[in-house]
Amino acid sequence: MENKENIIVTLTFKFALEIIKYCDDLQENKKFVIANQLLKSGTSIGANIREAQNAESKADFIHKFKISAKEIEETTYWLQLCKFSNNYPDVDNLIEQLSTISKIVNKIIITSKQK
Repeated sequence: MENKENIIVTLTFKFALEIIKYCDDLQENKKFVIANQLLKSGTSIGANIREAQNAESKADFIHKFKISAKEIEETTYWLQLCKFSNNYPDVDNLIEQLSTISKIVNKIIITSKQK
C-alpha cells in the first residue's frame, strides 16, 4: 500500500510551526496581544484541516475547510498588521506561505462542492 502525502495537511502543519516560532519572537519583544491572536488563528488553520480528514460527511468536510479559510483571512490580517507596524520581525515569508495555503484551500472547497 502506498503512503501518499496529504500536501495541505503537511503545509499547514509546517506553517503552524513557523507561526509558533514567530509568536515566540513577538512574546520576547513584549508584543503579547498580537502574538496571542496570531498564534490562535495561525495554528487553527491546520487544526481544522486535520479535523476535516475525518469528516462525517462531505458537507462536514467542506464546512471544516470553510472554517480554515476564515482563519486564513484572520491570520492574513494579523500578519499584515505586523508587516506595516514598526518594530515587528519580518513576515514576508509567512505571508507567502499563507498565500499558497489559501489557494489550495479555496481550490479544495470549490472542487468538493462540484463533486
